[in-house]
Amino acid sequence: MTIRQEMSRLAGRAAGRLPHGAGPVVQFLRGRRCPDGGFRGRSADSDLYYTAFAVHALSALSAELPTEPLGRYLDSFAGGDDLDLVHLACLARCRAVMPGGAPRAAAPGIAAAIERCRSADGGYAPAPGADRGTAYACFLALGALQDLGAAPARPEEIAACLESLQVKGGAFANDACLPMGMVPATTAAVVTLRHLGRPPRRGSLDWLLARRRPDGGFAAAEGLAESDLLSTATSLFALRTAGADLTPLREDCAAYVLALHDSGGGFRDRPADGQADCEYAFYALLALGALEQP
Repeated sequence: MTIRQEMSRLAGRAAGRLPHGAGPVVQFLRGRRCPDGGFRGRSADSDLYYTAFAVHALSALSAELPTEPLGRYLDSFAGGDDLDLVHLACLARCRAVMPGGAPRAAAPGIAAAIERCRSADGGYAPAPGADRGTAYACFLALGALQDLGAAPARPEEIAACLESLQVKGGAFANDACLPMGMVPATTAAVVTLRHLGRPPRRGSLDWLLARRRPDGGFAAAEGLAESDLLSTATSLFALRTAGADLTPLREDCAAYVLALHDSGGGFRDRPADGQADCEYAFYALLALGALEQP
């Protein structure tokens, strides 16, 4: 099972925890569609990043995708030659959830563009030419290549890059320039290493569990008091897929996520964030789905 498929399987189980089922979330996501076939973020224009979250969420909920206009929007990016790694991964994810998957003509070009982001240490970086890889880039690259039906060359070098980013306490830094444990980097490393055949270390899982705050959510780093939905969702995903028992925190975490649900069917990143978007709608589904009974 690919990283995207694991996420989709869990996100699709969230409907039972939503107060009015999946319908309002689907309507929220469809309301973000733009005339050109993409989905908007926090502006009025289509954005490939937010489009990837929208189509992933809709697909996970088994909602119908606007395949023809969406296909035209994706075609406008061709093989992604002008995109950075984040947007290449978004393009690959969108292609993967379209009927028939990534077109044979597009997949090799996207995969080649991803490989150009390989860093000198064998990992992946946000753009070509970097000496050192980052945890997030390695996660994105592996997931994107899986979505394209491809496999990275020299996977042991990716694992070595990630392991070089591990810091005190079992956490991972995103890059070598800032050796500070962060939840997004730790979850990215844990998930990527597991898909590379390296089982998660207990210390990394314990470090993630320790980031849980009294409000039921997870904070992004040690010493931070405020939880956020991104850190909560990615922590729950990494812990659940690593086999951790989430029973003790199930109800409090679900209450935290549901408190971020707004009247329009979307979700916010944190209570002080006044605007919902497609990204956090997906993360809410992922978090709630991860909390469901196995």
